[in-house]
Amino acid sequence: MNEKITLGQGSGGRQAQDLIRDHFASRFGMEGPMTDSALLSAGEGMIAFTTDSFVIDPLFFPGGNIGKLAVCGTVNDLAVSGAEPRFLSAAFIIEEGFEVSELDAIVASMAAEADAAGVMIVTGDTKVVEKGQCDRIFINTAGVGLLPREHMHISSGVSVKEGDRLIISGPPGDHAVAILASRRKLSFDQPLISDCASLNRLTGKILEKPAAVHFMRDLTRGGLAAVLNEFATMISCGLTVNEESVPIAEPVRGLCEILGFDPLTLASEGRMVIVAAPEAADRIVEILRSDPLGRESAVIGEITAERRGRVVLNSSTGGRRFLDMPSGLLLPRIC
Repeated sequence: MNEKITLGQGSGGRQAQDLIRDHFASRFGMEGPMTDSALLSAGEGMIAFTTDSFVIDPLFFPGGNIGKLAVCGTVNDLAVSGAEPRFLSAAFIIEEGFEVSELDAIVASMAAEADAAGVMIVTGDTKVVEKGQCDRIFINTAGVGLLPREHMHISSGVSVKEGDRLIISGPPGDHAVAILASRRKLSFDQPLISDCASLNRLTGKILEKPAAVHFMRDLTRGGLAAVLNEFATMISCGLTVNEESVPIAEPVRGLCEILGFDPLTLASEGRMVIVAAPEAADRIVEILRSDPLGRESAVIGEITAERRGRVVLNSSTGGRRFLDMPSGLLLPRIC
């Protein structure tokens, strides 16, 4: 029987990892851990290179639109690799009949976000397909950043040690719930907007002393649970997370309780996890909290030598359980 692609294989969870490993990485000769950016030698220096595609529905949501998201997503992949994002490309697949006014709003948002992040959109491509052959508009962006050699350890996590602290830069899941609310026309007593934002200004601040930062990764599909499980497997370590220490926005918590979602598996587009030396963790949190994008940052756990490759959650009810890699797809097309 011929195997078919499923929505779950685009989730960022276990099925997505299997698809990338078995059908792409093995055939393209990609070895080693799959990180957010490829680190490449360029003469005497190093660059980080990444690409991403965006198919979000709806195109416009509280806190942004597909254009802003396309810039932020690629900038963040470079930034959490320790690179200074510099140049982006932008390619558009547009459905016949798409409103030019909406296109102009999307492009204006991309230009504004690129300017705010200090990057330049320098090349691109446009294709128009027949009506019904694309859902309005899809965008692909690729990015290049300069990578200082003293930051090369960040993407691979080679400097991570037992006792290192896990830091989150803000509440996870805001983006996913904002998209769901917009899609289903839900409202909350406390307004919720997507956390969509470029993180490179923030990473630049905490990398003033790069040796203290041992790893970074932004939270996207699969949320905090996916990132921590990928990390635990990548460097064969154990992770302990304290559930009570993870900040969760009340609208996210409330909707998750109603629908049975786990907020730790929901996507963000402006949050990151940092693994830091224990003696530097409090200072890094202080730096993060001095910026609006990191105001609710917190230490949420640590690296252990126990149960290598697994993430253990100290639950708010006093028990302990494994925080597993997400499986399946709760919310399609959130990025």
